[in-house]
Amino acid sequence: MHSLPFGPPGRFWRGNLHTHSDRSDGALSPEATVRYYRDAGYDFLAVTDHFRSEYGFPLTDTTSSRTEEFTTLLGAELHAPRTEAGPSWHIVAVGLPLDFVPPAPEETGPQLARRARAAGAYVGMAHPAASLLSIADAESLDAAHAVEVYNALAAREDRGDSWHLTDVLLNRGYRLHAYAADDAHLQPQDPPGCAAWVHVRAESLAPDELLAALKAGHYYSSTGPELLDISLTSEHITVRCSPARQILITGGAPGAQVVQGADLTDCTLPLAMFGSGFCRVTVEDEAGGRAWSNPIHLPPTTDAGEL
Repeated sequence: MHSLPFGPPGRFWRGNLHTHSDRSDGALSPEATVRYYRDAGYDFLAVTDHFRSEYGFPLTDTTSSRTEEFTTLLGAELHAPRTEAGPSWHIVAVGLPLDFVPPAPEETGPQLARRARAAGAYVGMAHPAASLLSIADAESLDAAHAVEVYNALAAREDRGDSWHLTDVLLNRGYRLHAYAADDAHLQPQDPPGCAAWVHVRAESLAPDELLAALKAGHYYSSTGPELLDISLTSEHITVRCSPARQILITGGAPGAQVVQGADLTDCTLPLAMFGSGFCRVTVEDEAGGRAWSNPIHLPPTTDAGEL
């Protein structure tokens, strides 16, 4: 069975997983940052300040900003030497305990990520395209749950999209999820926040439930459109979504299955070209906003009936 997020009990909750406050290099206090997202209609936020010595290794505590209608997840952006192209790793860790110990001088990025995952965190490769992560870098980060496939801040340098690296990893057998995020600093020179987010399926806003759903891949990502349902048979995939101009199925084989038109809200497309690999859904609306499913791993057999 596929772990698609449309069947489990509960509803979708909108949130951002990569955010900075003035505890590191963001413009606003943690309280004001939370308020910015709450007022924009979000359901939850992770403030992930840079866990670096120059900021005093902040693990920003936003628990006082939780209400019945809005919650926060605790986390940080972790750093350690080094990647092939850069002096330090950028690793999003959501769900860290407040007493998470700063990295030792000799601790590598992959070691730090393993320690964060062992402490209960959901671990993501932050903005791989902007960081120029190599495939060797990415393969070494073996504790990652997911790749940050779209980073709204990095889009200003035309390196917001990291799907190519993700698809290569998936084709090599890595079972990774994919999320989009603002990487918001809310500085005057930055693009506006609330540009990329996740919709997480859970029965409640309880932080533990949201975190468990993230780790299970029970979410999709968006910069605008909504994914209403994705279902599969042995031969076809059916997508329902908010009005779109394009519904695209890509995966572990070159090429795509695509439907284009005006105000598309559903389509059914064949899966044969993807064999027993993986596929994923991209929906694009008239404004150019996109929504992405998590990778969908296809079974090695094609028995008739529902998958």
